[in-house]
Amino acid sequence: MSASAERGRRPVELRRLRSADAEPYRAFRLAALRETPTAFTSSHAEEAGKPLSATLRRLAEAEDGPGALIGAFDGTGALVGTAGLRVPPRGQERHKGTLYGMAVARSAAGRGIGRALVDEVLHTAAQDGRLRQVLLTVSEGNEPALRLYTVCGFEVWGREPRAVLVDGRAVAKLHMVRLLDAEPPAGARRR
Repeated sequence: MSASAERGRRPVELRRLRSADAEPYRAFRLAALRETPTAFTSSHAEEAGKPLSATLRRLAEAEDGPGALIGAFDGTGALVGTAGLRVPPRGQERHKGTLYGMAVARSAAGRGIGRALVDEVLHTAAQDGRLRQVLLTVSEGNEPALRLYTVCGFEVWGREPRAVLVDGRAVAKLHMVRLLDAEPPAGARRR
């Protein structure tokens, strides 16, 4: 799988992350956790304390499937965005995937990279054949992410108050779902 998103000055290549991407992925993830701590359930301090082998395990799980961890690379080869698809192993839950780890570097914002990553995760889920829906959570108040997910066809189905505590501050999470067998929203890109 390799896809390109052309927005802004440089093309962006989307591809599955591999074990060779462990160091740039870890650095990118730590930067995202530091810059937007309320957007994630993991904290920068927790993740920074983990060895590189933990990142390698995360990449190996994604490589072995059925999910994926996708990276967006700019024209210089720098990792500027990530999004993952996790699929539960239990048979009775095997019809749903979870979009996780969605992040775009601030320096790459406004170039359509987030949309390209979400589209790629949805495409990967649709290609699986067994998945019927993709779930995600988004922090309440993260309006840019909520708009992106809504444009991509996700709908809010619930709100979890105090889902995470960030430096003692409670942050609610909105639970969203995108039914893969539903008609895509107007304006959604078809493959």
